[in-house]
Amino acid sequence: MKKTYDVIVVGTGTAGSSITQACRDEGKTVAVIDRRTFGGTCPQRGCDPKKVLVGAAEWMDWKERMAGRGLAGNAEIDWQELMAFKRTFTEPIPEATEKKFSSLGIDCYHGDAKFISDTKLKVGDNELNGRKIVLATGAAPMKLGLDGEDLMIHSEDFLDLDELPKKIIFAGGGYISMEFASLAARAGSEVHVIHRGERPLEPFDGDLVDLLMKRLEETGVRFHLNTSVKSVERSGDGFTVSAEKDDSAETFTADLVVHGLGRAPSLDVDPKAGNIKLGDKGGVKVNEYLQSVTNPNVYAAGDCAETGAPPLTPVSSDDAELVVQNLLHGNSRPADYAPIPSVAFTVPKVGSVGMTGEDAEKADRKLDVTFREITDWFTFRRTNEQAAGFKLITDPEKGTIVGAHLLGGNADELINHFSTFIHLETPIETIKNLEFAYPTAASDIGSMLAEIGNEKD
Repeated sequence: MKKTYDVIVVGTGTAGSSITQACRDEGKTVAVIDRRTFGGTCPQRGCDPKKVLVGAAEWMDWKERMAGRGLAGNAEIDWQELMAFKRTFTEPIPEATEKKFSSLGIDCYHGDAKFISDTKLKVGDNELNGRKIVLATGAAPMKLGLDGEDLMIHSEDFLDLDELPKKIIFAGGGYISMEFASLAARAGSEVHVIHRGERPLEPFDGDLVDLLMKRLEETGVRFHLNTSVKSVERSGDGFTVSAEKDDSAETFTADLVVHGLGRAPSLDVDPKAGNIKLGDKGGVKVNEYLQSVTNPNVYAAGDCAETGAPPLTPVSSDDAELVVQNLLHGNSRPADYAPIPSVAFTVPKVGSVGMTGEDAEKADRKLDVTFREITDWFTFRRTNEQAAGFKLITDPEKGTIVGAHLLGGNADELINHFSTFIHLETPIETIKNLEFAYPTAASDIGSMLAEIGNEKD
């Protein structure tokens, strides 16, 4: 079958779904294609199910911290029940997503999409011509070229395990490994994280990550830093990981090895046939309007677009708005990525937005850096939290916050306040005069600001 559309969208995740519906709302004929179940990674195989599972680890952490402080009794994570609960969120998504598209008059296609010209895609026996085509195909685990790479499971496999193995190796120290390591350790597994760098979670503040690592080590996570994974092989019922540290060989064994060594743009659409140029990281090379630099009929959004922005869900949402504006109304809105808050859902959580301490050291203007451990503050003492702190980067000349970094059980919600202050360039003196409900985590903001300029050894 051959058919022509005003807009064809490849991918049904955060960016793709938003673009698909917005274009249809504008009266355009729209087709949407996905080679996997409709709904994308975040709600099915990423952010949302991960947070459901991590919630159980947080509960276990609460229980252990508060033992002898008002909580008593034994409890453990029932992995199979937890997975069943998780599936109540994920399983309805594909059918609900496709049903919504169809109700709006959007044509849905399942299968691999391949370019056959600048404006045409082939999906199975269907040849689809698009006046405009949007690539929103997301990212996939990075291909490493290691021997035995196929023996490692990926994050989505971990999120669907029927049973949790007794011993797990997480290769890499990014979001995926650190979040799942927190969960697995709390669920009773022996956990090892092998990371080639000096510290995991490299995009986050180093001082806070050090505190986090210390806490995770107390809960049973074992870190092997400056160590590179070289190969994986089967060994009986388990696996052997060969690694290297300081030119010396090391060997690890486990029941399961998880790929946490990074993700890369997923572009199995034969970009060359569509006159699509890729960037250095393998994403679609786009201009400031998120339009392909070599094929003006094509736009890209989210993790598959090489924009320099971090691969986060809020970025995909922003990209979707930009693409809709520029695709439907002419290139008029360039990309402008404001500081975007990010959270690693470890136990405890770590959050970040804006400039880092390293950025402050390299800046061509004077910036103040304030770092404090705050486990002795009431917010954390009342729940006996063992790791909590903050780092603020401030501009004394402008009197504003330019960076904020948090560690603690409330870091995920609290970082959003700082993101707002940075985005609006709210004066510090104005923030000090804001009223927050007490006692809440937000009511600590004034105390954090009061520490600016109070040097401590």
